[in-house]
Amino acid sequence: MNVNKIRLAITIVGSLIGVVAAGAQARKAVAKNDKLSLVNALASVLVAVTGGALAIRGARKDGDA
Repeated sequence: MNVNKIRLAITIVGSLIGVVAAGAQARKAVAKNDKLSLVNALASVLVAVTGGALAIRGARKDGDA
């Protein structure tokens, strides 16, 4: 396993953890009717998904080069 694959795996795992944490935050925000916290949770999901997508795109480009 080379360094790029390890980096990709770590990034994807980190993104998944971020999505799970944001989901938990979103559930708490809905339960408390806290709109600001809900917006923050949604933004966190967007950041995590985007980070994972960028990592995958970078891995694909490295594989093509």
